[in-house]
Amino acid sequence: MATIYDVPQQELIEKTAEELKQVSQIKAPSWSAFVKTGVSRERPPVRKDWWHVRAASILKKIYRLGPIGTSKLRRKYGGRKNRGHAPEHTFKGSGNILRKIMQQLDAAGLTKQVQKGLHKGRIITPKGKSLMDKVSSSIFSQMPKVKQQAASKQEMTHAEAEHKEAKPASKKKEKKAVEAPAADE
Repeated sequence: MATIYDVPQQELIEKTAEELKQVSQIKAPSWSAFVKTGVSRERPPVRKDWWHVRAASILKKIYRLGPIGTSKLRRKYGGRKNRGHAPEHTFKGSGNILRKIMQQLDAAGLTKQVQKGLHKGRIITPKGKSLMDKVSSSIFSQMPKVKQQAASKQEMTHAEAEHKEAKPASKKKEKKAVEAPAADE
């Protein structure tokens, strides 16, 4: 089964945006044609469907990083502002756009607000996870077999690397446990 990490990310966002256009709760407000997406931008987005593309991107970020809130997403969608002769500075993205999209994703049942310990924010619901998995598996099935094999090998190498990293850590603990009583004598 293909995960969102096995497919090209730009294609995943584009296909997810197409799926989100079918969801009735996710619609661009009337002001979205005139608004900039952050202080660092000089002009509004050129694409007509930028709202759905941004919603798909946010859904992917929530899937990967959740629980995540508006503040961290503002940093992700920020950028450097050209200030003429003055040095460039990094500015955050628009919080209003992010909040509205996350509220629409909540209304569609794709995300929900939670609090896990100290972390508060949105996580993806099973409905949202199944949407992302369905899109990624459809993209994966259309990929050539060579790329599928490369993606599965890459997944295996990540698992092997994690397995190799886990072994030396346990040996170090055993050595420390053996050495500790000898040092006390």
